[in-house]
Amino acid sequence: MLVEVCANSLESALNAQSAGADRIELCSELGVGGITPSVGLIELVKERLDIPVHVLIRPRSGHFYYSKTEFEVMKADIKTCNDLNVDGIVSGMLHNDFSVDVERTKELVKLVKPLHFTFHRAFDWVEHPKKALAVLEEIGVDTILTSGGSASAADAVEILKNWQSQTSIAIMAGGGINPNNSRDFKEAGLRAIHLSGTTFGNPVDTAGKISMNSAKHLVEDQVAFSNLAVLTSVVEAVK
Repeated sequence: MLVEVCANSLESALNAQSAGADRIELCSELGVGGITPSVGLIELVKERLDIPVHVLIRPRSGHFYYSKTEFEVMKADIKTCNDLNVDGIVSGMLHNDFSVDVERTKELVKLVKPLHFTFHRAFDWVEHPKKALAVLEEIGVDTILTSGGSASAADAVEILKNWQSQTSIAIMAGGGINPNNSRDFKEAGLRAIHLSGTTFGNPVDTAGKISMNSAKHLVEDQVAFSNLAVLTSVVEAVK
């Protein structure tokens, strides 16, 4: 069974390789589900790893309904990843009714090929997953990362097994994978699992320090952006 590690740093990537993982999905900011990592991180990981490196292309946190400018950024990031000789791309797009954005996802797949394309956990928001399976197979997606629509893939083993029986796409279980349940997915006949194996380290005492986390930006049903009117008012006030 293929084991993919969601690595958020060079250290995580090196640990994944040392542990015997088959490949990594490189990203940043696991706390929001992952976003596209920096070019510097991609370069260093490619230099230091011998196993395949797949890169997450997700321009921001939140939902998966992307604007025109966000889509432009995603395509530019894929081109940069191609220049850096990554081994695969992890991405995906939905419409605001939670159906797969077939045309724009197809465009991403075309930019990625012949490299491996994984449709990420946006799949777990799709209203009709069996229909989506057929569509994604038709446009050339190689792998779907999914928890089976549950908070933890461990609660959806039979669903994942059923989906795998209906498609040639590799169904990769992700979400809540740990040493206690990982073998369940192999016994169910799945081809791949995905986990971060996260622990925390490098502590500092932040008592009395103001928080750098902004709750107003950590929402999933809306997207934060700089407001033109607000910015103009501030600029005009000080110029």
